[in-house]
Amino acid sequence: MCGIVGYIGHREAYPIILKGLKRLEYRGYDSAGIALYDGDDIVLCKTKGKVADLEHKIESEISTKGNLGIGHTRWATHGVPNDVNSHPHYSNSGNLVIIHNGIIENYDSLRKELIKRGYTFKSETDTEVLVNLIEDVQKNDNLKLGKAVQIALNQVVGAYAIAVFDKNKPNEIVVAKLGSPLAIGVGDDEYFIASDASPFIEYTKSAIYLEDEEMAVIRRHKGVKIRKIKDDTLVDPYIQELQLNLEQIEKGGYDHFMLKEIHEQPSAIFDTFRGRLLSDKGIIKMSGVEDNMKRFLNADRIIIVACGTSWHAGLVAEYIFEDLARIPVEVEYASEFRYRNPVIYEKDVVIAISQSGETADTLAAIKLAKSKGAFVFGVCNVVGSTIARETDAGAYTHAGPEIGVASTKAFTTQITVLTLIALRLARAKGTISSSDYRLQLLELELIPDKVKKALESDDLVKSIAAIYKDAPNMLYLGRGFNFPVALEGALKLKEISYIHAEGYPAAEMKHGPIALIDENMPIIVIATKKGHYEKVVSNIQEIKSRKGKIIGIVTEGDEQVRALADHVIEVPESLESLSPLLTTIPLQLLSYHIALMLGRNVDQPRNLAKAVTVE
Repeated sequence: MCGIVGYIGHREAYPIILKGLKRLEYRGYDSAGIALYDGDDIVLCKTKGKVADLEHKIESEISTKGNLGIGHTRWATHGVPNDVNSHPHYSNSGNLVIIHNGIIENYDSLRKELIKRGYTFKSETDTEVLVNLIEDVQKNDNLKLGKAVQIALNQVVGAYAIAVFDKNKPNEIVVAKLGSPLAIGVGDDEYFIASDASPFIEYTKSAIYLEDEEMAVIRRHKGVKIRKIKDDTLVDPYIQELQLNLEQIEKGGYDHFMLKEIHEQPSAIFDTFRGRLLSDKGIIKMSGVEDNMKRFLNADRIIIVACGTSWHAGLVAEYIFEDLARIPVEVEYASEFRYRNPVIYEKDVVIAISQSGETADTLAAIKLAKSKGAFVFGVCNVVGSTIARETDAGAYTHAGPEIGVASTKAFTTQITVLTLIALRLARAKGTISSSDYRLQLLELELIPDKVKKALESDDLVKSIAAIYKDAPNMLYLGRGFNFPVALEGALKLKEISYIHAEGYPAAEMKHGPIALIDENMPIIVIATKKGHYEKVVSNIQEIKSRKGKIIGIVTEGDEQVRALADHVIEVPESLESLSPLLTTIPLQLLSYHIALMLGRNVDQPRNLAKAVTVE
């Protein structure tokens, strides 16, 4: 959940680390800190607040000299956000300094034991416990730092990505990973450390991604030595070339990453099906599916596990798979799936969805499914992520980096990938006619242009946002394929505007939520002409009779809903199964504009971080 960054080499470390923290701030932004070795000692500065607050504080407090350093931007777990609990943390001697992403579950028992041995603690964090545990091992056994880290981590229960260095050994940094991402950038006589590759992309295209339960000792002039934490086995480093480029992680003229990413959806969807969808030949090419076709076709059911927005994409996929491929689908919250002793059979196919590929609960669900013999297929965006490595097969969404905390293009590209899979399976099973199959492919190919058209409603959506920005509650309604879109629209509004919102199946309104409707309640109704249109119109009439304020998301040219609704936002006509790719667009824009008008930090909403790498 937190962001870590480090550098050792021939350059000044401070500007690299500071820039890296700014790029990682989407991972956590309640506090930040930097530790540098200035040639004589460790200098450290940390503060509650944003990286900008840290930068201002550093200017007046510490020297920024040095070729070795580490930095951290925090999303609080143990200990409230304040200066003391911020990272980095010193050991009691002041020789060791550490940054940490993750949770040490047995930190309390370790802390009590260390107190018995004379250690004192300034913070409430599990991280300060870890750095003192490493120091205790190091001094009692007279060990090198790397070995001390290894022994200490074998006493730890939990998840971590750490970077630690010793001021008495200023030519090395030790890093380790379990359950939280960690990348090592490899340059010319210099090395970079980060939670993802964005902090060092302009310096090197070569990176090593540590696997779980691996640690690395990074020495400036001697390279990287990787070992297994459990058994000390040496691991040959696999250096891969990064596909990321600097332009992808900049705002590109937009005021916010979220707005940029909303407008990137036409190209992101196209990039997701490019090379996979050959509509003129009636072909879908996905090697992860083709190579495992028997597992898919022999499956009695598909279980989809995901969290948040990815779970909503999974709900859309449930409708698509069952409608087209006639395969039963269950969609599970990964956080519940892992704890409820689920029934999993060897013939089951489990599809795990995650934008980051690092979601802790989804990773745990994957491990559980694999332990039961199920075939696990991953859908994620980040190349080289843990989910991409842990699953049996998978497909990338190719959405490009998503920096805004509230997912937008992740949702639409996940639906695109899942639609391709469903169509390929439907064709293989013979559950779709040749003409319908061709129509689906042709219509999917038109979606990027239709999303562009849907984005043209931005000014209209902005004017509607101005009317309802002060509403304390909103209700989102949809049916069929668009019920999950209602859930997603409500989530977006909650995430970035802090307005309470709920998504419901439109027909369920009469089973409770209708009691909430009065002249002060805005209700967003997805009422496209395909599907259960007449039923939704009836629901709108019920709302109208109770004086609710109706915002209709309708198909171009609609007159019936327009006559009833207070406002309508049009989207291009499409197949019902593809309509979620269009109807979600105005809902994303609505949440963005309302949040902006309320003065919210759109890219960094309170209490949230982009990748949930801890429970």
